[in-house]
Amino acid sequence: MATAPHDAAHDLPDGAAAAQGKAAQDLPDGAAAAQGKAARDLPDGAAQDDVLHTVENGVSWITLNRPEAMNAVTWDQRERIIDLLADASADPDVRAVVVTATGRGFCAGADLRGAPAAGERVAGDVARMIRLGAQRFIGAVMDCEKPVVAAVNGTAAGIGAHLAFACDLVIAADSARFIEVFVRRGLVPDGGGAYLLPRLIGPRRAKELMFFGDAVGAADAKDLGLVNRVVPAADLEKTAREWAERLAQGPTRALALTKQLVNASLDSDRATAFAAEATAQELNMTTRDAQEGVASFVERREARYEGR
Repeated sequence: MATAPHDAAHDLPDGAAAAQGKAAQDLPDGAAAAQGKAARDLPDGAAQDDVLHTVENGVSWITLNRPEAMNAVTWDQRERIIDLLADASADPDVRAVVVTATGRGFCAGADLRGAPAAGERVAGDVARMIRLGAQRFIGAVMDCEKPVVAAVNGTAAGIGAHLAFACDLVIAADSARFIEVFVRRGLVPDGGGAYLLPRLIGPRRAKELMFFGDAVGAADAKDLGLVNRVVPAADLEKTAREWAERLAQGPTRALALTKQLVNASLDSDRATAFAAEATAQELNMTTRDAQEGVASFVERREARYEGR
């Protein structure tokens, strides 16, 4: 596995504290090409929001929009994204989600300067902040009842990397990088990193990334299993749109149950996983899409799924 050594010239804004600073010079050359339609044709004024949102062809597009800070995510942004993911779960007309960003970075980490003000810190405050903030944020992605695609347009560091890893599918621009930046700041990985990485790439490789904090390029991330596909930056939005709209035409409830089964299987014994599988299929067979799928097979025609 080839990784970039710790080079101060490429350090990102702090991945776990106040992620502001050397926004432009901290990115690899060419990363800026990742976003062609930054505002996604939003109504007037909406492009100024820190989180852009549209629903197109059954796909909820959630776009981090603080390019001047390399999309370091604030407390308010996290709350907004959590709400949008919950809305996607509850809305039968939303059948897939894409998480992406404007500018030259996907997400440089957490910017805690927008967190609610607190008084003198006492024991338990930090743990509570992590539970209610970073962990709740990542959990919202994993628990979303629709498939979530990450379109990673640039550097994803700290909680930004974990945001991508929590998604069901990851498409990365060839200029993207992933950095477990916590160790550079003397911090423990949070936001589910120590849970996600060993399950994605195994404990030894996870430790390598977390112990050294080296940048991993998109191609190496794909080889490790962190990324599904790497595309030229100019093709990122097109590819994400194709994948998401294909998912949005599928049997939505079956996909939701499949997502739950796969996520739970990593923490289950065989008997528990088999029981969950049988129950999921029982529930799924009550849906119109499952009945349509069986009927289309019998009638030798293409299925027409409605997401219900």
